Amino acid sequence: MSPLKMSALALAVLSLGACQSLFQPDYDKPLKTEREAWEHIKPGCATAECPLVNLDTVHFPDEPALDTLTQQRLLRMTDNNPDIPQATSLPAYEQQFFSTAESGNSTYLQAKVREQHDGLVIVELSSYLDTGGAHGMPGRGFITWSRQQHKALALADMLAPGQETAFWMAAQEAHRGWMIASNLYKDPEFVKQWPFQRTENIALASDAVVLKYNVYSIAPYAMGHIELKIPYARLNGVIRPELRPGR
Repeated sequence: MSPLKMSALALAVLSLGACQSLFQPDYDKPLKTEREAWEHIKPGCATAECPLVNLDTVHFPDEPALDTLTQQRLLRMTDNNPDIPQATSLPAYEQQFFSTAESGNSTYLQAKVREQHDGLVIVELSSYLDTGGAHGMPGRGFITWSRQQHKALALADMLAPGQETAFWMAAQEAHRGWMIASNLYKDPEFVKQWPFQRTENIALASDAVVLKYNVYSIAPYAMGHIELKIPYARLNGVIRPELRPGR
């Protein structure tokens, strides 16, 4: 091949690479978000104990599938009565709640971006429902969203093939570490009453894999939402290598 043809070929390759990089998404740049926050009281109520609905959520105008999923997951967190069908939208849930709410009742729903890294968006979901009694009932959830795959990652998507048992063994080690650090192993009744459990709330954070537990799962209500962290170094060969931070 002549030097002239080789130069033309090299220029074409460089041009192709530039075009590809120009049109590929920049996953190091955070995904754009928009906040929606409001608090409404029951229409017609004028007392100090009016039922209220408080919403503080996040929207993703450039990732409509994630935007839809976030609102759907918030609605799922309101599904606490099997006799009442789940509302199909947040405004519909507000109307549904007010239709049966009594004085002093309230409900809070929140979705926020916990962090973004390596093409992943970690959304943390929170809820709190107070319908009277000694205390309200809180809830938590995670969405680990892959911008490359345009979907939420389930545990099976995070793990290398055949590594589920190894993952939960590492989670049990993290649980034991939390029990030791909290001096809870010294209480045999606590150990017996609150054993390790699996959770669906799993996030691929930048510093560790995070497991979050709802109240009454592995600890009493007063201890809140327990969060366990598994370092990525402990999960070599367990987490898919392309999902490890800084890959």
